[in-house]
Amino acid sequence: MFFSLNTKAQIKLAPQPVALKNGVNMKLNIPAGYHISVAAEGMRRLRFLAKSPDGRLFCTDMHSLADNQRGRIYIFDNWDNTTKQFRKTTLFADKLHNPNQVMFYTDKGINYIYIAETDKLSRYPYYSGDTTLTGQQQILATFPAQGLSYKYGGWHLTRSLAQHNGKIYVSVGSSCNACIEKEAIRATIIEMNPDGSAQKTFATGVRNSVAIKWVKDRLWGTMMSRDLMKPDNPEDMFGIMEQGKNYGWPFYAQNGQKIYPDKQMMDSARLQNITVPPKPPLAFCGFKPHSAPLGFDWFSNFSDPQLTNNFLVALHGSTSVWRQRGNAVVMITGRDKYVDVISGFQTGKNKADRLGRPCDVMMNDANSFFVTDDKNGALYYVWK
Repeated sequence: MFFSLNTKAQIKLAPQPVALKNGVNMKLNIPAGYHISVAAEGMRRLRFLAKSPDGRLFCTDMHSLADNQRGRIYIFDNWDNTTKQFRKTTLFADKLHNPNQVMFYTDKGINYIYIAETDKLSRYPYYSGDTTLTGQQQILATFPAQGLSYKYGGWHLTRSLAQHNGKIYVSVGSSCNACIEKEAIRATIIEMNPDGSAQKTFATGVRNSVAIKWVKDRLWGTMMSRDLMKPDNPEDMFGIMEQGKNYGWPFYAQNGQKIYPDKQMMDSARLQNITVPPKPPLAFCGFKPHSAPLGFDWFSNFSDPQLTNNFLVALHGSTSVWRQRGNAVVMITGRDKYVDVISGFQTGKNKADRLGRPCDVMMNDANSFFVTDDKNGALYYVWK
């Protein structure tokens, strides 16, 4: 394991005011000695960040919680190091089907932007300085596009991307909370060549991994567990996914570094004569149930010894606000151990007390990082 693994780590936090143009005022607790600014705002549901080959910052915007065709991609340009803000925001693409993530990849000497939407993965040629999509769209893969009213759920509409050793990886969430899927691609990670050929299943039993990333030749991902089981389990998870392995959903769940069967789904499998896979491997870190871990980043060679060589994870928070779960950026310090790096997005149990929802975190350089907030459509910049 390559974590710092300081299980006794405690990061001293200090409140910093954050005022948004939409009228939201927060006191976010960030590491003492750091500062925070609103680098960009005025969007709808800012999701995942990516840097282009020419060094510009791209971000997806899913517009709303619905199964919609109004998603966008923005470029943040012209950084002002005095105000710690981007002076220019460019609408790069719109009328997209829930775009969760974009990624840049060079295939056979051509730079491409890959766009993950609910129903498809596509790519376009990308040239330095582009301000809109150019060239011909290439559709590399299609995915189930049934929305929230689909006959057996259609719960998970995001698609997430990763790349490694000449391969592209896509996470496809389950159609439901807990069910035996009718479409084999659901609740999987798939692998393909950069042009979409040679598609195959990489891992199965992954209910909803909203972020995946290769770090030191291992595929890491955040994983959200099922709801409506018990108030305080199963845990949401963060861990490694390996080729050919099944990660348990919908037949197993994890809590307290233990795997246990979902008896309801085991009974369903027996009635349908379905073979249940063996018990899955343990995920490295379990978060409190309903924390909803989304984006994460590996802070390699960060200047702060408290944060360097550790994972920071954005906990989006429970849809049941009263649970007061998540709504923070945390650093993983060991098995089932993590500490707050940014808190203060939620101040109480009522819906009005949730002021923001962190979605993605990305290391910018050795002294700073970005965090997206998809409740306010805002981008925060944190620096030392």
